[in-house]
Amino acid sequence: MTFTRDVVVVGGCGHVGLPLGLAFADRGLDVALYDVAESAVATVTGGQMPFDEPGAQEVLSRVIGNNLVASTDPSVISSAEHVVVVIGTPVDEHLNPDPQAVPTAVEGFAAHLVDGQALVLRSTLYPGVTALVERLIERLGLDVDVAFCPERIAEGKAMVELYELPQLVSGRSQKALDRSEKLFRNLTNQIVHLQPEEAELAKLFTNTWRYIKFATANQLYMIANDYGLDFERIRSALAYDYPRAADIPRAGFAAGPCLFKDTMQLAAFNNNNFVLGHASMMVNEGLPLYVVARMEKEYDLSRMTVGILGMAFKSESDDIRSSLSYKLKRILRFKAAAVLTTDPYVRVDPDLLPFDDVVARADLLIVGAPHRAYADLQTDKPVVDIWDLLGDGVRL
Repeated sequence: MTFTRDVVVVGGCGHVGLPLGLAFADRGLDVALYDVAESAVATVTGGQMPFDEPGAQEVLSRVIGNNLVASTDPSVISSAEHVVVVIGTPVDEHLNPDPQAVPTAVEGFAAHLVDGQALVLRSTLYPGVTALVERLIERLGLDVDVAFCPERIAEGKAMVELYELPQLVSGRSQKALDRSEKLFRNLTNQIVHLQPEEAELAKLFTNTWRYIKFATANQLYMIANDYGLDFERIRSALAYDYPRAADIPRAGFAAGPCLFKDTMQLAAFNNNNFVLGHASMMVNEGLPLYVVARMEKEYDLSRMTVGILGMAFKSESDDIRSSLSYKLKRILRFKAAAVLTTDPYVRVDPDLLPFDDVVARADLLIVGAPHRAYADLQTDKPVVDIWDLLGDGVRL
């Protein structure tokens, strides 16, 4: 089979697929981005990023219309030697993962797969899903090699980390392993081989470990704060020139589209026998409640307008998926007289107000996302800042 393109990325206009497609195109591969989101495809085709990702706009401007196209037509899948699928395993409202989500998605476009292709699964998979996809491909009678090569990027660092981080590559057969390794050597020479189930757990372990670390910091913050002590002052002192403590994070809302979800996937995989994971969920998801409870002890919230500065799930991001700032907002809407919100990056929330309006109208401010734009905040109003963005400590 002769293919006209090197790679097609299924889900190619999202936060995972688009940076990957851009990176491959910038290394000279002929790339197509397939996505069902018409507005995102139109935006990319017009040469604009549909979300913020440092360094991505410059690459998009170079490659779009040259060796990169975006399309909502699934027939484009047949044109490429490598089909990279960035659809991941979702978790429902009861925290149950859906192991059939990825196989169902693959079956949905399987009519456009052709013999000789390599199918590379890229997003987080519930352990055993690679095997489900392999059996699906076999049942459909396709001569397609299946591999799982989990993405490892952090939002905001994708266009650096795609080239600098080692790529984990797994495949059941040597042929699948070799083909996926050859593909990702276009980005980096650092390749690590695993079996598919090892790679599936490696991805879950990575995000779960980060989630547990954030929970540890947040629990220690609560302990220090309950005794009237500044956790950030303690953390800075114990980590100073002391490598064994250098990785203790600051306190803050631990959220986003992956960490919580993947921790719950790992718990489900282990028959819900995951004390550390569930305890981390209680700490991290409970932090907004803790903060509001402490605020209630200091202020009569029922008579106050509270302004939340930053609604994205982390600093310098426009991504609000699973952001705990929205949980904070829901709690405060019940407790406070009024709640106002602002964010310099988020574009999809019609309730957001200009920063100056929020500062002017609020009686009390709280830093929801520690955007650097807030670091120079000048106000005589009280500010709750558990991130220590303003450098005044984190006692509340």
